[in-house]
Amino acid sequence: MKIAFFEIEDWEKDFLKNKLRKHKLAFFKDNIDEKTVEGIKDFDIVSIFIYSKIDEKILKEFRNLTAIVTRSTGFDHIDIEECMKRKILVSNVPYYGENTVAEHTFALILDLSRKIHKSYERTIRGNFSLDGLRGFDLKGKVIGIIGLGHIGKHVARIANGFEMKILSYSLTKDYKFAKEYNVNYVSLNNLLKNSDIVTIHCPYNKQTHHLLSSKNIELMKKGACLVNTARGGIVDTNALVKALAKGNLGGAGLDVLEEESLIKEEIQLLSKNFPKENLQNLLENHLLLTFDNVIITPHNAFNSVEALQRILDTTISNIECIIKGKCKNIVK
Repeated sequence: MKIAFFEIEDWEKDFLKNKLRKHKLAFFKDNIDEKTVEGIKDFDIVSIFIYSKIDEKILKEFRNLTAIVTRSTGFDHIDIEECMKRKILVSNVPYYGENTVAEHTFALILDLSRKIHKSYERTIRGNFSLDGLRGFDLKGKVIGIIGLGHIGKHVARIANGFEMKILSYSLTKDYKFAKEYNVNYVSLNNLLKNSDIVTIHCPYNKQTHHLLSSKNIELMKKGACLVNTARGGIVDTNALVKALAKGNLGGAGLDVLEEESLIKEEIQLLSKNFPKENLQNLLENHLLLTFDNVIITPHNAFNSVEALQRILDTTISNIECIIKGKCKNIVK
């Protein structure tokens, strides 16, 4: 088979060459467009990333194209209807960082509970005083998980290991899992009122925009911590700032900020095409940075060696299944 890869990095190229050596491969660092498509018009499969737009103009250039394999979860950069008309399969990478994001979530929780960032900042200046560094145990505390999907379940497994009590507000319910990991499903208000730590793992959409707002964030226990590794827009930043300023919240661990509207999915952040200076300007001017009980990481929860490897592994698996005539991770 003739397979072309676009928006590819050197380390990905070497791995793909090794795994797909029986096939003719072509690699491009740039996006696919009317110029770059010139030399691959007779190719069978094209693998792209989110900055490559495949529309009718691009599709009509191909003579033998049977599949488009995107190395992303989202696929709105591909004209799906036109692909269906032309009987071109489209596959994606639906999951790759469930445990990765969950582990980062607990890194933030442990940082907040044991004041790791404050301890580090103090000791690198040669100050070994323990004043103001007293933390709290996680054992016996109540963690409220908003969204018990793939990532939320990994958080629940870790929390269970810490012997925490687990509440969850989730539109989808898995009672078998809940019984195994001692999860109690409750309403959102119940979760906010009774959790020592609230962590968010639901998708961002019209229904979840400002799911936590001035209307309900005040329900949270005094001294409770909020962790968000999902999407910034799920939390009303103004409401969060006010709750912190009043001393109602004990702290917040944030890997995402509400203004990150440019980010459709995390893997974008590693692309050379992503305007990183926008995030730098955002962080430099953000009021949340003024609170010493707020930890902000730069949308890094997804970013592990293993998670990125899973993207390539899934991409290869998708290609192999298409070649064998099997359907896997087909989007429509």
